[in-house]
Amino acid sequence: MSATGSTTGDTTADTTATPPPRRGRGGRERVLAAAARLFAAQGINATGMEQIAEEAPVSKRTLYAHFRTKNDLVIAHLRGLVLSGATLEGVLTREDISPRERIRKLFDPPVTDADPSVTDADPSAAGAAPVRGCPFIDAAAEFPDPASAVHSYAREQKLRMVQLIAALVTELGCREPLALAEQLATLADGAASRAMVLDDADYGRHARAAADVLLDHALAEAG
Repeated sequence: MSATGSTTGDTTADTTATPPPRRGRGGRERVLAAAARLFAAQGINATGMEQIAEEAPVSKRTLYAHFRTKNDLVIAHLRGLVLSGATLEGVLTREDISPRERIRKLFDPPVTDADPSVTDADPSAAGAAPVRGCPFIDAAAEFPDPASAVHSYAREQKLRMVQLIAALVTELGCREPLALAEQLATLADGAASRAMVLDDADYGRHARAAADVLLDHALAEAG
């Protein structure tokens, strides 16, 4: 009887015991957040995998379990930016503002937070951190081979940007939407690059004025 009672007690203890926490939980998210901070602060090529592991912090084994190569990590980082909407192109898919305002917002002060989980820029904090340019242009510049995986992904996003703008100007009734979209995309990319070089978060105001001229002219032609 006592042996049976002891066994029953042990069984009850086993079934109610709290399982130990899983090691490495959230490791992938921590790696991506660390990579975003470091890539923004010092560039992709200047950031090593070991430094990312220390910043996360995770073991190198955990890091490479999620990302076999640095290229894999960089592309995952860029994809995270796309999903977060925290890119130049993110505003183009908003549905709470008109097509023209979506285009004009391409020239707003850029998001300065390096963490892709943060999607809302605080205009009052625009000068709190150095201005960063378009992450896709930056990535393509650091991986100059057009055939490389990172450069190819960056190119896909810049082509997607033109298609999104073309859809908006078509909705506005403009003629030759692809040509106009290329002009507007060139203004947006150029403004983002100059804002970074000059560390002027509001530099886009110049390009916005030019974009308004282009849009007004295209709409007048459409009649």
